[in-house]
Amino acid sequence: AQLVESGGGLAQPGGSLRLSCVASGFTFSNTYMAWVRQAPGKGPEWLSSISSDGLNTAYRDSVKGRFTISRDNAKTTLYLQMSSLRSEDTGLYYCAYNSYGRDPQVGGWDSRGRGTQVTVSS
Repeated sequence: AQLVESGGGLAQPGGSLRLSCVASGFTFSNTYMAWVRQAPGKGPEWLSSISSDGLNTAYRDSVKGRFTISRDNAKTTLYLQMSSLRSEDTGLYYCAYNSYGRDPQVGGWDSRGRGTQVTVSS
């Protein structure tokens, strides 16, 4: 399985970025997916999950209303639209899934990509 993230970079506070994660090597359309963030000097934190059909989503309170998770199963791609960015959103963002089919928010994750760096600074 392979997950490749892109779309990170430098953004100003209040700005927006759109992250993408291209998946291969597993049945993406049957897999609950998540975005995870690791801030400098901190452990990874779950941000958002989306069900395999895209109908169910969940968000961490700190990003709710600012971030939107979505997916295109035909393109085997996961997205994270981020807006109203804050300095505390700085970190390495990666997509992840649980190989046992569980929602990563509940069951954790055991597969992840290398991530894309997001830096929010003026």
